[in-house]
Amino acid sequence: MDQCVTVERELEKVLQKFSGYGQLCERSLEELIQYAGGLRREILQTENQDGDLSGTISLVMTQCCKRIKDTVQKLASDHKDIHSSVSRVGKAIDKNFDSDISSVGIDGCWQADSQRILNEVMVEHFFRQGMLDVAEELCQVTTSVGVERYRLGGITLAFVGCHLITHVSCPIVPSRWAVSNREMLMAQNSSLEFKLHRLYFISLLMGGTANQREALQYAKNFQPFALNHQKDIQVLMGSLVYLRQGIENSPYVHLLDANQWADICDIFTRDACALLGLSVESPLSVSFSAGCVALPALINIKAVIEQRQCTGVWNQKDELPIEVDLGKKCWYHSIFACPILRQQTTDNNPPMKLVCGHIISRDALNKMFNGSKLKCPYCPMEQSPGDAKQIFF
Repeated sequence: MDQCVTVERELEKVLQKFSGYGQLCERSLEELIQYAGGLRREILQTENQDGDLSGTISLVMTQCCKRIKDTVQKLASDHKDIHSSVSRVGKAIDKNFDSDISSVGIDGCWQADSQRILNEVMVEHFFRQGMLDVAEELCQVTTSVGVERYRLGGITLAFVGCHLITHVSCPIVPSRWAVSNREMLMAQNSSLEFKLHRLYFISLLMGGTANQREALQYAKNFQPFALNHQKDIQVLMGSLVYLRQGIENSPYVHLLDANQWADICDIFTRDACALLGLSVESPLSVSFSAGCVALPALINIKAVIEQRQCTGVWNQKDELPIEVDLGKKCWYHSIFACPILRQQTTDNNPPMKLVCGHIISRDALNKMFNGSKLKCPYCPMEQSPGDAKQIFF
């Protein structure tokens, strides 16, 4: 990020100079036009008079030419300064960004299985972005079996629903998907189906009295939600009284809030992805963002390793030679560090809960017990190592 800030700072200087140079050009040229126009009128007037003013006119013309020449030279000089500023932007980019990033890559990482996973991630990303034609085309040309679940399953329809809500303002298709998955959505206490029906009902209200009969007929869809959403349903039915004068001129104008489309899209995305076992955010976007954050640090440590000729420190396998902080937005699971060994727990070394309630890692547990007894490192309670239970965060 520091490199981006440095380049951005140089770019802002160029933009400021461009802006100032443009204003200076307009102002200088306007003054020259007015000055030359006044001189022309003065010459035309003197031609109609008796008297020889050629000496005066010649002097004035000489001064005018000199002024024009000085102005042009000044503008040309300022223009050269802008060229130097632009070149500094290019130098800043070359200095702060390494064009060769292949040194931090892993040779042979794109094997058959990796390519299949990449194809699935790309297809999912295109569906999430509403680029349905591109995603469908990729599904057809790829030979990966995994992408078929996007073409044939409910995943495609879920992403299509998100696209319809945000770009077409049409909740009908998402409502059908929610109805077909009603039991599973209700099992996770989701209000998605009701809010989708509510959104379509509001779209009918916006049509005025012409949609009154259709709105009353559609209100039957609220019946399964009468117990949990009674007040919301009462508000929707009460708004029918103001159809003649327009909902926008009634106490129910809040129903027309444009932000409700974005809100329902977030709810639909969250619940649909939870139901289908998918992450809310695109894995491709998250991976790309994480790579942008980690890349400068990896390039730096690679350069240090090469300079000190200690290539064995980083063998490009499962672990990095340094810890890269991606920020809290990339925290997707709880991390427990053993307070005894000061190491993060793993699947092979899980956290273990002692009888007294304190938690340590399994490796620490194995190292601390003496015979058949274990003394908690935080309290004096003695217990059997077999009483410890593995916990899951």
